Amino acid sequence: MGLMSGKNVAVFGVANKRSIAWGIVQALHREGARIALNYQNERMEEPVRKLAAELPGETFLAPCDVTVPGDIDKFFAGVGKAFGHLDGLVHSIAFAKREELGGHFADTSWEGYALAQQVSAWSLIGLVKGALPLMAGRQAGVVCLSYYGAEKVVQNYNVMGVAKAALESSTRYLAADVGERGVRVNAISAGPIKTVSAMGVSDFGSLLDTMAKKAPLRRNVDQADVGNVAAFLLSDLSAGVTGQTIYVDAGYSILGA
Repeated sequence: MGLMSGKNVAVFGVANKRSIAWGIVQALHREGARIALNYQNERMEEPVRKLAAELPGETFLAPCDVTVPGDIDKFFAGVGKAFGHLDGLVHSIAFAKREELGGHFADTSWEGYALAQQVSAWSLIGLVKGALPLMAGRQAGVVCLSYYGAEKVVQNYNVMGVAKAALESSTRYLAADVGERGVRVNAISAGPIKTVSAMGVSDFGSLLDTMAKKAPLRRNVDQADVGNVAAFLLSDLSAGVTGQTIYVDAGYSILGA
């Protein structure tokens, strides 16, 4: 019997084996959860379907692009038919135009700013609203993924840092809003991890090097580190925790310089 035995969790953001979301899926599945996955479009369907096939047992898989009107409602309608209810939701979605992740922040375009906010921050609100009828009254948990650039200036993170700040604030407002319906909402601020999307940040390698040298644990974190904390936050062990940002960064965020 694992921490998540008998629980159903929808995980958004799995793209490949290096995705942080995939590390979370592996931890949840290890602890007994049944998983629902999305893929953004037809191009992404095959790689996500192949990963889903690696999970023994029943896995729900359906398209959902958070920028397409109606996709969220369709996805959760399918989950409701397949699983009946949800006990957890993982938001591991973020996107910004590559040209906005470098150079001068003052050059950020409105289109780039709005897109980063829609995909990286507003989507948490949209997903929670869509999932709420399936989660209400079940002491369910929601976890989203943030980064230190939400609160401190990280070179080249630019518009994504602002979007992550909005995501963390949304975590608190959502926690206050849905708590009376038995749903908890928390964020994980993960240290830099070498994912395909992270490599879009200019000079990302220097972030990894700096953390490994300066963090109290003198190492980088990985998908498994984040997955284990996500499993805790979605389990009954964290029943009294909501509206929080939990750091999984080998201690880097405690440093003054």
